[in-house]
Amino acid sequence: MHITITIWALFAALRWGDWEHLYEYHTTMLYMSTMNLLYFFLTFQYPLWEVQAHLIPSYTIVSLLYTFIVFPCTVILFLSNYPTTSIKKWIHIGKWIAIYIGIEWIGGLFGHIIYHHGWNLSWSLIFLCIMFPMLRLHHRRPYTAYLISIFIIISLMMIFNVQSFDI
Repeated sequence: MHITITIWALFAALRWGDWEHLYEYHTTMLYMSTMNLLYFFLTFQYPLWEVQAHLIPSYTIVSLLYTFIVFPCTVILFLSNYPTTSIKKWIHIGKWIAIYIGIEWIGGLFGHIIYHHGWNLSWSLIFLCIMFPMLRLHHRRPYTAYLISIFIIISLMMIFNVQSFDI
């Protein structure tokens, strides 16, 4: 499943992404990848979810495929096709949430993703409803997005009792 998603993300980004204006999107691509790497760092010993490596040699390789290929492709597709009218913006965000939650739901059915410590598909849906608007916010106002991200991270760590460090 993970290889299929990676190939599809690359194909879709090459086909429908606006690569001529990559410089407009690259910082948000880095933001999404960095936030994913931060998740791995903060939850290394207390993961909330894990993707399962069935045909790929390791969990780390699967995670790197998402971090450095799928998520940047998502960003360029999401931002380069972002509409201008309000209703179309909400439809666009909703479409991406539906794509992501649908893929995750299928992944869960077939054991490609497992949840821990109280995280579940409902929490993923809530997270996606925050994540996609945050990508747009980062594109428009990166410092504001970073500030809000800090509060989101702290809140999630408190809700799920994530304790990354022995203090």
